[in-house]
Parts: sequence; C-alpha cells; structure tokens
Amino acid sequence: MHLAKKVTMGISLTALSLILVACGKSSSNSSEQEFSTSTSDQLTSVDLSKSTAVATFNTLNNVDEGLVRLGKDSKVEPGIAKSNSVSADGLTYTFNLRRNAKWSNGDPVTAQDFVYSWRRTVNPKTASQYTYLFSGIKNADSIVNKKKAVKTLGIKADGKYKLTVTLEKKIPYFKLLMGFPVFFPQNEKVVNKYGSGYGNKSTSQVYNGPYTLTKWNGSSMSYTLKKNKNYWDKANVKMNKIKVSVIKENSTGLNLYNQKKLDMDQLSTTQAKQMKSDANVVNRQQSSSYYIAFNQKNKMFKNKKLRQAMSMIINRNQLVNKVVGGGAVNSLSFVSKGLAKSPTDGKDFTDDTTVPSSMKYNPTEAKKLWKEGLKESGQTSLSFTLLNSDGYDMQQLSQYVQSDLQKLPGLKVELSNIPGRTLLSRQADHDFEASICNWFADFSDPITFLNILTSGNGSNNSQWSNSEYDKLIKASNGKDSGNADARWNDMVKAQNILLKDQGITPLYQSGEAWLVRPYVKGIIYNTAGANYDYKYAYIKK
Repeated sequence: MHLAKKVTMGISLTALSLILVACGKSSSNSSEQEFSTSTSDQLTSVDLSKSTAVATFNTLNNVDEGLVRLGKDSKVEPGIAKSNSVSADGLTYTFNLRRNAKWSNGDPVTAQDFVYSWRRTVNPKTASQYTYLFSGIKNADSIVNKKKAVKTLGIKADGKYKLTVTLEKKIPYFKLLMGFPVFFPQNEKVVNKYGSGYGNKSTSQVYNGPYTLTKWNGSSMSYTLKKNKNYWDKANVKMNKIKVSVIKENSTGLNLYNQKKLDMDQLSTTQAKQMKSDANVVNRQQSSSYYIAFNQKNKMFKNKKLRQAMSMIINRNQLVNKVVGGGAVNSLSFVSKGLAKSPTDGKDFTDDTTVPSSMKYNPTEAKKLWKEGLKESGQTSLSFTLLNSDGYDMQQLSQYVQSDLQKLPGLKVELSNIPGRTLLSRQADHDFEASICNWFADFSDPITFLNILTSGNGSNNSQWSNSEYDKLIKASNGKDSGNADARWNDMVKAQNILLKDQGITPLYQSGEAWLVRPYVKGIIYNTAGANYDYKYAYIKK
C-alpha cells in the first residue's frame, strides 16, 4: 500500500494482508469467546498518522473506528457517525456523530478529534506517508506542499458532534476512504501526553473501537485484543479476547495449530499446496497485483516488442498453479479481479477491459517478436538483473520467471534477492534494471491501482509514461469524477493502453491460505484496505 505500497512476503503495507495473531491454548468452551491467531509481522506502532505496516492497519481497524465502518464486501456502514449527508454538488459532507461514543479512557469522541487527527496527518512536520489520500479535500495538497496553513484544511467541527468536510472536487470513493484507519480520530490530549512515545506501546494510546490493544510493549512477539468496555456498540461484540502471536517460521505456526494452540494460522505457499484438500483451509483472494517493472529509462527496455515478447513467454497459468498457490489467480490484469463492478451493467472491471495478445502465453509469437525487437533496437542479445526480495517464496518466484524469460534466444537473466526494506528503497530510487513489484489496493476502486502508473508518480517503478493514459486518469479524477459511467470508461481505456503497451508486465493476483477452525465464525474479510474486521467474530462449537 502507499496506502498501498505493500511488498513481498510480509514486508510493509504496501506487502501482504495478514491477520492478527497469537499463541495460547485454543478456546475449549464457546462461552469463553476467545481465539488465537498468527502473523509474521511485528507491530511497530499504532500511531495512525505514521504507521505503514499491514499488521498495524489491521490492528487499528479493530481497536479504533472512523466515521464509517466497512462491512462485508466493503459496504459502507455507520461508525462513529450515526448519519451523514452530502450537498447537491457533491463537495460538502456533513457527519452527525454519536453522543455515546467514548475513548477507552472515558473521554467522549468528538468532532474535534477528527479535525485534530486529519490536521496532524497532513502536517508536513508529521511526515506521514499517506498524505496523498487526502488529495481532493480542500487545501490538502497546498498544506502538504507547505503553501497553506494546516488549519485551512477542509474539515470543521460544528460543535462537539457535527463534522463538516469540504472537498475541492468530487471524490467518488470518499466514503470508502472514511473507513480506512488514516482517517480515524485521535485524542489530542493523549498525543500530547506521550509525545514521541505516542503509539509505541499499548499503554501509550487510547482506543475507540470494538477492542483495546493490550500486552504490547513496542517489541513484543505477542499481544492481545481485549473487548473495549467503553465501545458504543459493545453489546454486539461477542469476543472477549483475541490473542495474537508473531510467528516467523511457517512450520512453527503449523505445529502450534496441530497442537491446538492456534485457532488460525496462515500457510506458506508450499503448505497450502500440500494441504489444499483439508476441509479447514480457507483461501482468501487479495486485491493485489504482482508484476515485473522493466526500468524504461534503460535503453534496453524502450522497445515495445521486447517487452511484449517477455510477457508472452511467461506461462502464468503454470506460475499460479505450480509455483505461487495459496489462491493466486491469473487475472490477466493490473487492476485486481473482484475489486470493482461497472456502474452500468455490474460487470467486473477485468471483464470490461481488453486483454491484449501480449498477456497470453504464446512462446512461438514471443520468439518472433523478440527477434524483431532486437533487430529494431540494434541489439543481438540482452542481459539484465531481476531484483526481488529474499523470502523463500519470492526466491521461488524469481527462479520461475528467470527460467521462462531465458527461453527467449540471447536473453540472460541474473537474479538478485535482497532484504525487503532494501528492495523498497531501491525501487523508490529506480535503482534497478528489472524488478518484481507488487501493489495492494487501498480501497475498492480501480483508481487505487491506475493512479500509480501516471507519469512522474513516485510509485511508478517502471517509469513508463504515456500522455493519453495520463489524460484519462486525470479526467477520471477531475471532469468525469461526478459521472460514474464516464469515469469508469476512462479507467477501462487507461488499463487497455497500459496492457497493450506493456507499461508493466502483470504476473498474478495473490491470495492467502489459512487454516481456520470451524468454530471461529463472523470474521469479515475485505480484499482492499484494512483487511480484517473482528467486530462480529464469535466462537460457536
């Protein structure tokens, strides 16, 4: 995520959706209403203005609450705001807050808590990585660029329980954003009390959601979500505790599950393939795209035929079925399948777009194009290094892609698998020839993918540039933002251009495979944004 910048195999948000987890004995009696689960990522902070990791956002989604909650299939439901309205021009939103909403320390949750939180996040001094999500809210971009004062942000408290948000332009997915933790409230008194230590351990934070975070000292390898006695809707929260353990080795997690010390455990790719017939395996599709970015500032990748040939030589069906597993699919798309549906006929975005021949496995045509491309670019052979992270599954992925690519005559691919944080840094600096990258959706709208490949975007790793693509994305975010059909068509046309030109080379859409005991029920999983909501979870044996 940048919101969406997740990286491969459990690195930062922007890399895999993981659920909250923990070690401990499995619940033996449904009246206990407790379960335990596993994650590979440690919590680093629960400061929503500064956090970037997937585990953090999934935690925040359960210990805090925004103006709305995102229910099943990202359906917008009431949260701290009991009702809302929007002006006829779509530029002013009014939220009426609940008077019985409280923080875990007993303080009331007020409109000013939202004003303070949003201002703190967009303030350049905070150095949040997610200020771009506020773009379109009045003066947000100017504040981020230090051209206007923070207090000019288009959010205002009209008394304690009425909040007004003013936009500069229509944002079709605005309410979806309100369900993402970056837009949740913060208690100014608590932020000031703990200063630089705010959010660095469970006791230096307060919570307004279904649960509170406990037993986390900032580096703990386990923590607990405990039912929040001050939550406004506590009557509908059934779980008393959710115990979470950080488990780095997949074999350890599986052993703990088999010993009935875990109720849920995420499987590795290899485990998922071996246990695919197990009745307790649950596959969850992710709104993601793993792809190859060929650095197009490098002369060797400027020829389109060469890029198309490298795409066509990759057998994606074999890749998802034999190598990746875990519910991965060959979506033949950059925008993930199942993310959004047409406002006209309800068709999935991936069904509305056109799949070019270069996205389909065709080794004969690939070798023909490769030969033509080499001749056009004045080259007789090609060699480059493919960059990726060093996790076991990512090494397997790199080796498979290397093997397929090297079926093109005269192509030599070296592999460089490096630590995830180093990979992110090099991708951000465009310090690579080719790299396997990924993007995970921040919210359920195609623009969360398409925005990042506009010219000059910091997350455009391939540095591909197409003026017509840029115009279409600009129109979808601007003049067509209030026309659902026109906006949809802009985005469809943009992806068609991207794929035909092989601006990037999509590989697959990922999934997760989990072992989940059948008595664990009511978990809401969404493919975009913060993935897991435990508000309505319960145990029934």
